[in-house]
Amino acid sequence: MNEFEALTVTLREFRDARDWQQFHTLRNLITSLNLEAAELLELTQWKSDAEVASLPADPTSREALSDECADILLYLLLIADTAGIDLAEAARAKLIKNGQKYPVEKFF
Repeated sequence: MNEFEALTVTLREFRDARDWQQFHTLRNLITSLNLEAAELLELTQWKSDAEVASLPADPTSREALSDECADILLYLLLIADTAGIDLAEAARAKLIKNGQKYPVEKFF
């Protein structure tokens, strides 16, 4: 079992213990992922590139950044689980597609 699969099992157990699956339609999960992505984006609002780059150095900002990244990952895992997508395999396949679309030779 890979890390994504193990985390998904733990996430399902967490969800099911609270009877939240009834709210986790594919549409609702996709919407929620985007709301969490907006919360991640909000951490950068009105900040310069230098300020954003320094977020991980500040403990409070790092925790907020970590929390939002985790929320996004958890929703993505639920989306993939609901849709029957193996995220690790999907990511590998996408890298192959991107390699064909953007070959190294094209950029030198």
